[in-house]
Amino acid sequence: MSELKNRILAHSDLIQLKRWNTPTIYNGWEQITNQNPAKDAFNLEETRDFMPQMGPMVGYAVTLIIEPSNPQHKISNPNAYMEYLHYVANTPGPKIVVVQDLDKSSIIGSFWGEVNSNVHKSLACVGTITDGAVRDLDEMTNAGFKALAKRLCVGHAYVSCVRWNCEVEVFGRKVQPGDLIHADKHGFIVIAPEEQSRLLEAARFMDANECNTIIPAARDAAGHTSEEILESLRQNLQQFSENVKEKFKRTGEF
Repeated sequence: MSELKNRILAHSDLIQLKRWNTPTIYNGWEQITNQNPAKDAFNLEETRDFMPQMGPMVGYAVTLIIEPSNPQHKISNPNAYMEYLHYVANTPGPKIVVVQDLDKSSIIGSFWGEVNSNVHKSLACVGTITDGAVRDLDEMTNAGFKALAKRLCVGHAYVSCVRWNCEVEVFGRKVQPGDLIHADKHGFIVIAPEEQSRLLEAARFMDANECNTIIPAARDAAGHTSEEILESLRQNLQQFSENVKEKFKRTGEF
């Protein structure tokens, strides 16, 4: 499936998805998929959000592989960077740049810094997810370019574009060009094309379901005995489950 066909949601829908954190998006996602949540969708390894104050980011993946320790890449294809930028520029946004670092077990350089964050921001990219490093953190933040990465780094070494517009694997999760990604300080989730059209409604419903049942029951504890609190929680947990079953036509225990 092409990247353009992967783009199911309108930009206005993406803006609304950005209003929730990534765990809330997951709560909606798990109601509309038959996949194994532990096997598919979100990162399996720990990520670090270096701009948590920017909140979630939502966009479609553009992909890149780098190997900063290897100087031969720049020699073998000196035009690689501009060729890669043409790929990014010709892909509709909003975009999240997903970068697989072949040196991730021994990072010696960063693709990201003040220059690349501003360059990619101008090309409708909202941020990056990389299992490598980032640097110029304050300058990246000033550019409004969010980064989930493995760690910080001082230098760039022989960083060059090895391959792009290809499958990558970061933090234990495979990502295809054009995949929809929602990411924040908790990590990231990759949404398949067939799941995107129902995602916003499902996330909105699950958030409201929590706020209308379990959460108010738990917070309305003042002046009640332990038995009264537990009974109220039992009733609201049952109502929460029934709401989910009715909405998503699920059977069995929730």
